[in-house]
Amino acid sequence: MIGILGQKVGMTRVYSEEGRAIPVTVIAAGPCPVVDLRTPEKNGYSAVLLGFSERKPQRVSKPLAGTFKRAGVTPCRWLREFRVADSGKWEIGGTVNVSLFQAGEAVDVTGTSKGKGTAGVIKRYGFGGAPASHGVSKTHRKPNSSGASSYPSRVFKGKRMPGRMGNERVTVKNLTVVAIDVENNLLLVKGAVPGAKNGLVLVHKQG
Repeated sequence: MIGILGQKVGMTRVYSEEGRAIPVTVIAAGPCPVVDLRTPEKNGYSAVLLGFSERKPQRVSKPLAGTFKRAGVTPCRWLREFRVADSGKWEIGGTVNVSLFQAGEAVDVTGTSKGKGTAGVIKRYGFGGAPASHGVSKTHRKPNSSGASSYPSRVFKGKRMPGRMGNERVTVKNLTVVAIDVENNLLLVKGAVPGAKNGLVLVHKQG
């Protein structure tokens, strides 16, 4: 499932032929050089390693500098692998750009969600909280009971409790590509994608 790397520019709206406003996220996607290939014989799986966003050579480690030099590409800020059925179809040093996509097709977008810090159960999970009436003392926003009694005498893993909110890998599926600007390397996707502005996103083709 090949895709492309990009940066989230922000959100805007475009209008359909019927005059209907469509909210879209603008992604500055590619061009992404093919830095390396993963093969079943050497690595045990097939994948394409893509780079994105040029970086100063002096800011790259020596092992990565050697990888970029062998590929004949400019050092990149980000590197990500895309699993494919057959990596032999790709060539090291080649380029992937937004022409890989077509308007109207569905894509999956992966990014890192905004970090909200430590949050309680009301903000994090939408708990209702305790009544704010007489007799309720300092438990208005608390989760209350968190475990069983003598058996099993523990709190089950995955229980919804206060903790860090956001700043995690999130994938939004089945977003529609509204428009493509090959000249400016822009991808317009209907709806919102995870992450803050200028954050890295991975746009996957489906199938």
